[in-house]
Amino acid sequence: MSPRNVIKDQILRDERKRQLLNAAMHVIARRGLPATKIADIAATAGISVGNVYKSFSSKDEIFRALVESGQQEYREFVEEALALPSSPYDKLYWYTSRWLTYSNGWAITVILQYARTSEAVPEELTKAVSERFIDNLRPMAAIITEGQHLGIFKAGDSMELALMYVSMMEGLILHDIPGIREIASLTPEKMMAMLLK
Repeated sequence: MSPRNVIKDQILRDERKRQLLNAAMHVIARRGLPATKIADIAATAGISVGNVYKSFSSKDEIFRALVESGQQEYREFVEEALALPSSPYDKLYWYTSRWLTYSNGWAITVILQYARTSEAVPEELTKAVSERFIDNLRPMAAIITEGQHLGIFKAGDSMELALMYVSMMEGLILHDIPGIREIASLTPEKMMAMLLK
């Protein structure tokens, strides 16, 4: 097989994995992990059950990959906000406005909460998810600290404030599930008011 075909095959495998994880995220978020079957994920992804098993050996492996990729995606997102060449206010505004329009935010929030609280999830995965959650607060805390030094944001422990802010965002995104919209006018300004002096 030529190097070109090897690269093309790898790209197709990676795309299939992304497609499967996206389908799994929505199925598991709506049905729960115990009620989800591999056939449900395959049907939602539009591929055969056999092709699911070419990418993942089990539903548990899919769930683990989904949790890890969701937390990694969030980390990259919040680090992008931190790296913006703008004021802490503008960084937090950018973060908040993107989070409020993130179409998969509700689903990954449901899945990560399940991973952190369900007795059906192996203890080592629950521990790893919780540790990554705390670590993922650090870039948000850094934005808050920058704003505190400039007198923009309220005083207080920046990790605690980051936890409160992120928790509020997660809670509110659950009121904006597609087809169940409960809050019509969430805006970054309303969200950020809790941190402003």
